[in-house]
Amino acid sequence: MEREQSCSAVGGETHPNHPQTLILKSIFFLDGFGEVLLTSNSDGLSWESVDSPETEGSHCLGIKLVPEAPAEVKFSDIYAVEFDNFGVIQKSKLAVAPSCILCDEYEMYRFTVHCFQRSKSQPAQWVLTKFTFGHEDQQTCQMWVNQIDASLVLQVGRPKNLLVFVNPRSGKGIGSRTWEAVAPIFLRAKINTKVIVTERANHAFDVMASTANKDLKMYDGIVAVGGDGFFNEILNGFLLSRHLAHYPPTPSDIIDFPQAEGNYPNEAITEIDNGSEDQAPLLSSAKYGGLGLSTSRNSTDHDSEISPFDTWFRFGIIPAGSTDAIVMCSTGCRDPITSTLQIVLGKRVHLDIAQVVRWKKTPTSNFDPYVRYAASFAGYGFYGDVITESEKLRWMGPRRYDYAGTRVFLRHSSYEAEVAYVDIKSEDTNTNGKRVLCRRNCSICNTKPHLKHSHTGSRSRQDETRWLKSKGRFLSIGAAVISCRNEKAPDGLVADAHLSDGFLHLILIRDCHHALYLWHLTQLARKGGKPMDFKFVEHHKTTAFTFTSFGDQSVWNLDGELLEAHQLSAQVFRGLISLFASGPEV
Repeated sequence: MEREQSCSAVGGETHPNHPQTLILKSIFFLDGFGEVLLTSNSDGLSWESVDSPETEGSHCLGIKLVPEAPAEVKFSDIYAVEFDNFGVIQKSKLAVAPSCILCDEYEMYRFTVHCFQRSKSQPAQWVLTKFTFGHEDQQTCQMWVNQIDASLVLQVGRPKNLLVFVNPRSGKGIGSRTWEAVAPIFLRAKINTKVIVTERANHAFDVMASTANKDLKMYDGIVAVGGDGFFNEILNGFLLSRHLAHYPPTPSDIIDFPQAEGNYPNEAITEIDNGSEDQAPLLSSAKYGGLGLSTSRNSTDHDSEISPFDTWFRFGIIPAGSTDAIVMCSTGCRDPITSTLQIVLGKRVHLDIAQVVRWKKTPTSNFDPYVRYAASFAGYGFYGDVITESEKLRWMGPRRYDYAGTRVFLRHSSYEAEVAYVDIKSEDTNTNGKRVLCRRNCSICNTKPHLKHSHTGSRSRQDETRWLKSKGRFLSIGAAVISCRNEKAPDGLVADAHLSDGFLHLILIRDCHHALYLWHLTQLARKGGKPMDFKFVEHHKTTAFTFTSFGDQSVWNLDGELLEAHQLSAQVFRGLISLFASGPEV
């Protein structure tokens, strides 16, 4: 090397928000590119070639090599920096081969910046990327590593300690392999992880339900390596003993009241505040009126000391399941690397959660409230029958859903039921009746709720809430918390459902001819399809609903968990939890 190496810190230049961040400039060799002037400022790293236009790049066998490389990377996109000690730096690389024997190679001290880039073919997918810089002076490399490390510490919201649950049986039994593939990213990012590989059904539920709050406060979040059902298990273990909220009204409360009034007059049930604060906390206080508290567990440790969870505690999902709808909706793709990067970089979105209360298991059962939570979907009829059938075929892996779905479709079973739901005016939905898709930095999800949707209330407020009913024979009844995008339904069950707008999408499919139902299902499977444009399909945006079955019963599917219920109620809590995710890309 003939060029003199140099390093400089621009004296006196600091960023007002980061007073300790100096602007550094040094000449390095960028592996696979050549000599560059590397600059570090408050936002990130940037570099430019120091070669003249005539000599830029290198030659191999008479071929001029002009490698392409990004010219900058923001600290918000960097998850780690490592000092690599002494090793080889290549000036350039052939596009058609990993290296060339005639290309320039130098041995020097190196450090590597680990970050990500968005895939060119699929922008929602994040691809691991690294840039290795070389310098003759070891102290120069170490100084840059220290400087970058100091800048990464200033990044807000990045986790330091995580509790990780791995389901080895998720999907095709790939849970453990998925974790092994992404674990080095956590290690490189200096994140401490306590890993629990589940050994039986409800193992994660039991751990979450029995773990003391003081122990959970040691962690910045909980990560599930598995599918939607596994995450549901962890979520219920966490919320059932910690989320204080009154029950929604029972079906008899609504159904026994005259339809003409459209209101529920029970004075014991007060207003259900569907998110009266901006960025609703993880664990709400007991401000929901109802027949009783949803927390039935008693624990000396699960007390009111829950405020520290409000601002920083998050859940993460690394997809290893059969559908991974929550990950698809919250990141835009079903990719373990993308989800892992969004966890280590501390991304955050809020997620609505539905509370489902079963009042009676069968018509002859005693009145006994049983609470569960769902993060994506609750479905009855076709959806419950498919899960019931597929449970017998777990040995088939994800293919069991196709086989079970075909069998259930051919049976074409319908069920008599009555559904009551809160009528929501279009101007109360934040979209004014327009179709707005949920995207990263979604304006709907980030809008502060301006109304308190009262499901029930005193007589002075009865004119503010109206319950509507729908009764008949239904092929399916579904309540989507989010769009439920997956590989079988690219737009999801409801394309314009949002992650955190405080609404459920109630979908009632009335009994119809076999061919018409098949047409509806094919529309779900098409991107840009219109599955709601049928006379036998009812779509209601609501904040709560009740359900009562008559005659033969199906079962409910709550994020993959089966629930048998004769009477059931559900309500949605806006932004009840936070996810390590950035939201779906366009």
